[in-house]
Amino acid sequence: MDEHARARAGLLFGLGAYLSWGVLPLYFKALSNVLASEIVAQRLLWSLIFLAALLTLWKRWSSLKAILLNPRLMAALATTAVLIAINWLVYIWAVVNGHALAGSLGYYLNPLVNVLLGVVLLREKLTKAQIVAITLGAIGVLVLATSSGAVQHLWISLSVAVSFGLYGYVRKIIPVDAIEGLTVETLLLSPFALAYVLWLQQLGQSGFGRDTTIDVLLILGGAITATPMLFFGAAARRLRLTTIGLLQYISPSLQFLIAVFIFGEALTLPHLICFGFIWTALAVFAVDSARTGRAAARERAAAQA
Repeated sequence: MDEHARARAGLLFGLGAYLSWGVLPLYFKALSNVLASEIVAQRLLWSLIFLAALLTLWKRWSSLKAILLNPRLMAALATTAVLIAINWLVYIWAVVNGHALAGSLGYYLNPLVNVLLGVVLLREKLTKAQIVAITLGAIGVLVLATSSGAVQHLWISLSVAVSFGLYGYVRKIIPVDAIEGLTVETLLLSPFALAYVLWLQQLGQSGFGRDTTIDVLLILGGAITATPMLFFGAAARRLRLTTIGLLQYISPSLQFLIAVFIFGEALTLPHLICFGFIWTALAVFAVDSARTGRAAARERAAAQA
């Protein structure tokens, strides 16, 4: 696959991932009577079953075995497993407890985190426009941080942004395909998830087994969880971190609209100011990325002429 086809495939995978994540709050809100920690645990267990079926269908068990026997890859995937578990737990807790707006802010910040990680860890060059975008984003966060009414939920936004930014960075630099990587992450976390679910069952506090609709939703969580994660893993291997950051705003935009217009969460003045700065930062970032992409395309065309 040439570089252009690889980037195009990565773009499609990225769009699929972020559009799916954008509407996830509706799914989590339907499970608001279930503990956020159990939703995460159930997602892991049903995802493992779903992934095992895909590995069988696609005949990828041998490649999974090779990863399991590689200590370096296993260490890296253990790190990403912890990062994605933190991200899921914080975000799901936020949605089911009426703080989807704070969660969407976290994913709005994530593109800027990706740019910073790309510069610091991958030595990607920072343009003047990206410096402006990061500065505007920082001002927006500072406004929210100094607001007595909103600062108490800022930890949600920062935890979501940093955990997913680091997850994307590590997944980008390790030579593991999407399905094998997600399977290993899920496999590492599943023993803890199973023990937790069994403990909740013993205490009579589990949400599973009480209502047919809830049970079906939890079971579907395997496919709902794994599919966009597979898309994201495939996109991360094919795209620059800055491009991933550009796509990232699709998801929080949908989450923001759902939080305000469907869930009816309060949109305060500090929120509006903060989001205003971040939206402006993302607009600057998007224009700069588009201009840079066009310039790179012209250079490739000239080199091939």
